Amino acid sequence: MQALWMLLASAMFAIMGSFVKLGTEHGASLPQIVLFRGLPSVVLLLIWARAGRQSIIPTSWKLHVWRNLSGVTSMWLGFFAIAHLPLATATSLNYTAPLFIACWMLGWGGAQRDPVRILAVALGFLGVIAVLRPSINEDQWLAALLGMGAGAMSAIAMMQIRQLGRIGEPEWRTVLFFSVAVCASSAAGLAFEGWGTADWTGYLSLLGVGVAGLFGQLAMTRAFGMGSALLTAALQYSTIIFAALLGMGFWGDHLDALAWAGMGLIISAGLLSVWRTMRDPKPT
Repeated sequence: MQALWMLLASAMFAIMGSFVKLGTEHGASLPQIVLFRGLPSVVLLLIWARAGRQSIIPTSWKLHVWRNLSGVTSMWLGFFAIAHLPLATATSLNYTAPLFIACWMLGWGGAQRDPVRILAVALGFLGVIAVLRPSINEDQWLAALLGMGAGAMSAIAMMQIRQLGRIGEPEWRTVLFFSVAVCASSAAGLAFEGWGTADWTGYLSLLGVGVAGLFGQLAMTRAFGMGSALLTAALQYSTIIFAALLGMGFWGDHLDALAWAGMGLIISAGLLSVWRTMRDPKPT
């Protein structure tokens, strides 16, 4: 079930990324996209909590603060990359989080002598390089670097989600506080950049961002609270496949052989991490 929840989350986030890209093409500003990413979740979850007489007081404020700081930063960087890069390329960079988690484990997580994880990290980074070289124009390197930054911050957020799950924090409350932080950050962006000039297609896309993001966030939070962080993180690589298909189908993205080979390496690194985690009796 952990794997199925993560695969569902991956599909939802790929769809959300498509709505982000479509929204920017129809006049939606980045702060608008961030606002609509969080607002539907806040409204629907508060209604659900009120109807079910659920308490919204968190179990650990500290874990929520760190999860929200890293998660909100990752989201802003990732949305910027999606708006300025081909969808599959931006998604590949955003989902380098498992590589950063594996690197952390190699350095501080007690897995320094594990050759399988070292190989997985090496394959993953080779894949990132292969994706970048054929798919990034000279004026897109900033977006590419910010996309990788999104992956690094997402790795921190994932570890915090795992800790929240271990102390018994329900998924809906974790998503609620994250969504509140998202809305708060969008207010600052709107004050600086303004509302934007979205048309009706743009607003429908913004609604799609919120709905797909809500279901994706709930599924991802459930997955990370159920078991191995590395296993769950590695399964996010399936989002790259979903995003590539959506990019080709709706935007006519054309990735050459080297770009596909790079994505194949990234996915192989994730599958290798999954295999190693399943054979390792110690949870990671």
